[in-house]
Amino acid sequence: MANEQRRCKKAVIAVAGFGTRRLPITKAVEKSMLPIGDKPVIDYIVDDCIRAGITEIVLIVGEQSQQVRTYYGHNAKLEDYLDETGKTKLLDQVQKISGKANFTFITQDSTQPYGTSVPLWLAREELGDEPFLYMYGDNVFYNADGSSAVVDFVEQAVAANTAAAMMAVPVPQELVSHYGIVATRKHGGLELYEKIVEKPKPEEAPGNLNNAGCFLMTPDIMPYVERSITHALQHEKYFIDALNWYVQDGKDIAVIRTDAEFIDCGNVQGWLHANNRIISN
Repeated sequence: MANEQRRCKKAVIAVAGFGTRRLPITKAVEKSMLPIGDKPVIDYIVDDCIRAGITEIVLIVGEQSQQVRTYYGHNAKLEDYLDETGKTKLLDQVQKISGKANFTFITQDSTQPYGTSVPLWLAREELGDEPFLYMYGDNVFYNADGSSAVVDFVEQAVAANTAAAMMAVPVPQELVSHYGIVATRKHGGLELYEKIVEKPKPEEAPGNLNNAGCFLMTPDIMPYVERSITHALQHEKYFIDALNWYVQDGKDIAVIRTDAEFIDCGNVQGWLHANNRIISN
């Protein structure tokens, strides 16, 4: 799969949730648009994708979403004002946002199921037969030296030459009960995915690797994604179910560890920490 992965140009980013962990502010401000410094959370994820060679970005948004669309669109009145007042640097800055990549917006409306499988299923026609990144829209990966964890992930995934890959980040053992912990096995010098154990007790955890919500896949995952939506007993449709069935059918998923700091911006503490880390750098 290495040659296919090198041609990876597309990314799907899931940002359709209501942001219930950040209510009441997310009643008015989309969670992906909460600011880290002078940029929204989503823009850090988009920029990481672009640095990794992504040129087409599919954003799965909620039916109430307008702010993400506005951010990656043009604002003619603003641009005219900046031009007329001679604020050329700011004009250049805002004009570049919409030209960063080719953006496609797909609405996940209230008639559809809820869960991490659904955004990917909605994007299937945009992906064709090409490999792609799938990322959750809450998570920022921070390196003090300015390097990109997503770039490093893609490079290591290419080198692994497996059917798929996922990013994982070590967390302190005493905190594993807060996360979905990845169980792995070793084979041929690679670390491969076996399953995820949700919020295990520290003494029962299979390790300390947290699922970072960043995957490199090919469209052969889609039958398993569909199955996770149509056959799952629980109300919420989990992408992890698709991954589990995928490996049960003999596919290998490389687990790529990152040294980057994983910051969950979906909660207040993570969002504040992201601001402190990034602004102070």
